[in-house]
Amino acid sequence: MIVVNKDTIPPDKKFIATVGFFDGVHLGHRFLIDRMKVMGREKELATAIITFPIHPRAVLHADYQPRLLNSFKEKIEQLGTTGLDYCIVLDFSYKLSQLSAQQFISQVLFEELQVRILLTGYDHRFGKGGTEAFEQYSAYGAACGIEVIQVPAFDKGNTKVSSSEIRKLLEEGEVARAARLLTYPYQLKGNIMGGHQVGRRIGFPTANIEVAEPFKVIPALGVYAVWVLLEGKVYKGMLSIGDRPTLENGDNISIEVHIIDFTGDIYNSEITISFIQHIRENRKFSSLEKLQYQLEKDLKTVNSILKD
Repeated sequence: MIVVNKDTIPPDKKFIATVGFFDGVHLGHRFLIDRMKVMGREKELATAIITFPIHPRAVLHADYQPRLLNSFKEKIEQLGTTGLDYCIVLDFSYKLSQLSAQQFISQVLFEELQVRILLTGYDHRFGKGGTEAFEQYSAYGAACGIEVIQVPAFDKGNTKVSSSEIRKLLEEGEVARAARLLTYPYQLKGNIMGGHQVGRRIGFPTANIEVAEPFKVIPALGVYAVWVLLEGKVYKGMLSIGDRPTLENGDNISIEVHIIDFTGDIYNSEITISFIQHIRENRKFSSLEKLQYQLEKDLKTVNSILKD
């Protein structure tokens, strides 16, 4: 997949494309992309996703805080796994937001981005106000030379696959179900920071993680079986998201991972966490000894889940 913007699009390319934010690059997105790839081969057009580096609502409303499944870099990486020819990155601006759907189709999609077939989702809206729908888009496209095709919703097990549904699952701790809709384990990436080192005293040293993307969805409080990518190697991990209730940490939420069978100084290192399964809820223990006993049980559970 080649990543371009409107100024670096090859002048000889014409596209079958779809437009959206594509947070998560989930099953529904991949269904749409697969349909596009088939049509692209039939029509001898290059396939392209047109997407934005920043959530459009964050551009229009300074106080809007998106709840992201992917950072922009992660989204590009996932789109790169789909077999697309191109990803066209379009900078969303206030000026762009003021274009009507007709102007967006004719001026931006047809003239600037060289789109000749446009695929839209069943509920997709664009243009100022977002009140128009497929029938109007189809007419606007026909007027300037773009064929507009609507793709139906993708359901998996009678569950409508959407970024919103995946966020909901993550916030309920349902990371395994979220992974099935995403087609890959949900990830958090960040840097390892200094912590309280209480875990070291009870035989479970942990790496305290500062997530790199501030708007990423954090799964529900609790303990998880995870895979850990660190310094180019993959390790088993037992991760806790919580307020450290046994240590009376107040409302401060920490993300700490015990990297199984690893020793070494890794402060300030980059780390990637892949969530596999929720183990138990976050809860308070009456003593460090009881916490240690529970962690030993948790470790056995994690090892049984993350079989080599």
